[in-house]
Amino acid sequence: MPLDHVNIVPKNNLRLPDALTIQYGPAPLLSRFTIAGDRFFRESGVQLHVRYDFDELLYINRQEVKRGTWYRLLDIFNPEYSDLTPENAYWISGEDENGEIVLTQAGRVYHWPDTTLADEARLMFYGGRELGQSCKVTSEAAEQIGGWVFNGGGLWLRPDFRGKNFPSVIGRLGRSYATARWPLDWATCFVTPGLVEKGVAGTYGYRRMSPSLFWPQSPIGDVEAVLLYADPQEIYDDLTEFLPALSPNAGTPAISASVSRLGETVSRVSSELVRQGSTSRS
Repeated sequence: MPLDHVNIVPKNNLRLPDALTIQYGPAPLLSRFTIAGDRFFRESGVQLHVRYDFDELLYINRQEVKRGTWYRLLDIFNPEYSDLTPENAYWISGEDENGEIVLTQAGRVYHWPDTTLADEARLMFYGGRELGQSCKVTSEAAEQIGGWVFNGGGLWLRPDFRGKNFPSVIGRLGRSYATARWPLDWATCFVTPGLVEKGVAGTYGYRRMSPSLFWPQSPIGDVEAVLLYADPQEIYDDLTEFLPALSPNAGTPAISASVSRLGETVSRVSSELVRQGSTSRS
């Protein structure tokens, strides 16, 4: 990753508020949101830590895959395949009162000054490896997304901690942390068409959606992903709107109409969008 920007790397496994050093973005908003989000999880019995030991994330993933509570970790966040360093990636662990990890979320930052997501997606999905794989792109937005690009993922909740709207909060905390550390041009997230159709994707805080990216015959099968994306101002606007839901008297965070609107932008997203009129990048 180029060293033409300020990138202060905190120590591994610090509590989230202690790990936050705001180099970019509106400091009052990002600090308030981080403190409020951290308090929300603490009041729910979860302590959040920022980490860079992706071997541990991979270990947790493999254990939970065996238990049937998680899917195989994408190569983007797998240290066996992807070049993950404290300078370009992080993951957040949420621990219960016994110190057991019950929640994870991860982020990877790319610097694409001369290319776009449409150009990079083929290798990106495989952790940067060249395997002769293919990627078909119909997402018009992918052609525009370049520069400093954040990609969020690695989300997992232990079953007994589900149903509390944790994903809507932890994803925003991840983006808040990333926008404070890196001079982002875009934040992105890949979701399945099913999550869009059910309206779940609309709770994640992204205001725009662009189908689709398709990786045929990947290690986890034929994969179609809908692209969720936002520029920094959209991230700040969303955090500002969501912040009142994290007040001590707000109860469980509600998903506002403006945030959930994403899920209403399509009635059906299917691989037909990819198979018809798709472009192949190699």
